[in-house]
Amino acid sequence: MKVLLSIKPEYAEKILQGEKRFEFRKSIFRNSEVKTVVIYATMPVGKVIGEFDFDEVLSDNPKEIWSLTSKFSGITKKFFNEYFDGRELAHAIKVVAVRRYETPQNLKEYIPSGAAPQSFCYIKD
Repeated sequence: MKVLLSIKPEYAEKILQGEKRFEFRKSIFRNSEVKTVVIYATMPVGKVIGEFDFDEVLSDNPKEIWSLTSKFSGITKKFFNEYFDGRELAHAIKVVAVRRYETPQNLKEYIPSGAAPQSFCYIKD
């Protein structure tokens, strides 16, 4: 099983280039069988552009998550703090292996409605 995440194009690109080794989330998937994230780059790209495998999800208070991930976060501390403002729990998906698709794919190939998920959605391999 895989999970599809909507990611802003600039951050999706940083993940695929190896600059961003953590993807941050306010809520996280619970299915322990998920080991791969499919990357949907949001508008203006609007395509599924690749995927990455992960080996763990770090979950803790935002201050601790930032201290563990800041070196390879791919984002600013300001953006991180604004994103998790008022939250007691932050999640960081640790990227281990990335694959860029040769041809970006339409979202409808993964989600029949073609509607991008707000947070995430499960998809079959």
